[in-house]
Amino acid sequence: MVEHARAEFPNECCGLLAGRGTRVERLYRGENADRSPYTYRLDPAEQLRLFRAIDAEGLELLGIYHSHTQSPAYPSRTDVAKAYYPDAVYVIVSLRGAEAPPDAAEVRAFRIRDGQVAEEELVTV
Repeated sequence: MVEHARAEFPNECCGLLAGRGTRVERLYRGENADRSPYTYRLDPAEQLRLFRAIDAEGLELLGIYHSHTQSPAYPSRTDVAKAYYPDAVYVIVSLRGAEAPPDAAEVRAFRIRDGQVAEEELVTV
C-alpha cells in the first residue's frame, strides 16, 4: 500500500484488500478516477472488475485503502460520508512529508459505520 501511495503521489491512490476471515491475502491496486491529491474514487467498471476477481479467487472483500498526501492517516469528512461498505476496514496511508523514507509513512485502519469512526488494530506480518 505504501509503495502504491508513493507511486501515485501527488495524487491519492486507492485499492481493495481481500482475504479470508481477518487475514488479508491479496491487495488489488485500483486507479483513482478522480486523479486528485484530495479525493479518490474507483471507476464503477473497475470496481466491478475487481469485485469479480476477488470472487473468482474465492476471497472476500476485507478492506478498502487509500492515501492522504498531506494530512494524517485519519478519515476525513469526505471519507466518512463515502464509507459505503460498513463491514470493510478502511486503511489510510499518510504520505505527509513524502520526502521521508518509506518506513516513515503512517498507516492506520478504521471501521466506519453510520458516520462513526473506530480505529482497528492493524497487524503486519
